[in-house]
Amino acid sequence: MQQAREFKKTTPLTGLILTKLDGTAKGGIVFAIAQEVGVPIQFIGTGEALDDFAEFDAKEFVDGLFE
Repeated sequence: MQQAREFKKTTPLTGLILTKLDGTAKGGIVFAIAQEVGVPIQFIGTGEALDDFAEFDAKEFVDGLFE
């Protein structure tokens, strides 16, 4: 959350890319960050390779939290 706030202070943001989102324990923060900075989440990273990035799908993400 603090990183998002600092980025917003220094540069105009049009969307977020969240990296290292490899567990649902961290998942709840996703929506809080988007609300705090006021821009959409566009991509998420679930690993360390370039192929581990995917477009963010809110419904799919929430469904995954409750599996």
